[in-house]
Amino acid sequence: MERYLNETPMLNFSDASIQNLVEERGWKKLDEFERIKAIYNFVRDEILFGYNVDDSVPASKVLADGYGQCNTKGTLFMALLRSCGIPCRVHGFTIDKKLQEGAMTGFVYKRAPQNVFHSWVEVYFEEKWYELEAFILDKAYLNKLQEQNPECTEAFCGYGVAVKDFKNPVIDFDRNNTYIQSEGINQDFGVYDCPDDLLKEHHQEMSAIKAFAYKNLGRHLMNRNVKKIRNR
Repeated sequence: MERYLNETPMLNFSDASIQNLVEERGWKKLDEFERIKAIYNFVRDEILFGYNVDDSVPASKVLADGYGQCNTKGTLFMALLRSCGIPCRVHGFTIDKKLQEGAMTGFVYKRAPQNVFHSWVEVYFEEKWYELEAFILDKAYLNKLQEQNPECTEAFCGYGVAVKDFKNPVIDFDRNNTYIQSEGINQDFGVYDCPDDLLKEHHQEMSAIKAFAYKNLGRHLMNRNVKKIRNR
């Protein structure tokens, strides 16, 4: 398990901001189950759903931003878990971009890659690996989507969601897997010890021009749209 507890450049949990957060929340004083649950809920609901400048930003940067998406929130989640002695790893995928329609709109959606780089975190607890994905969307955002789509009681795809049961998605950790985008997966890259290793082999494929446009314009439009949905 030692390799699933290591610090890396992306999982920079010795950073003062992360150490201070862990100390303030008292996570190390909790039993292992409550520790995982508390960290999971923090990343899900207090780090809002949004788009950072790049998938490779370190955990301390995600914490400073106060928002993130699957890959970046996953990096922070892993750093916090490892700082508290919880073994974890990352599982890489791609998802179909139709899952992002609504969060992405207009020309941003039209020009987005068809296959969007995606990952979830796997946590080792009580001799079992749990697949945790539903920390991606904060409850405030998801609740607003459900309010705005009351007629949808079965499968739903869009706005950062891809689930079989939109009314009752499994988003709370209670010794179970949690999912919120898994129904959109179209390619599986397997598991890696850390996001640093995953990104060495797989990453979002886009041209330099598209990458520049995303960093400087696209993500800001997406974040504004997500904020608008959350605040309706």
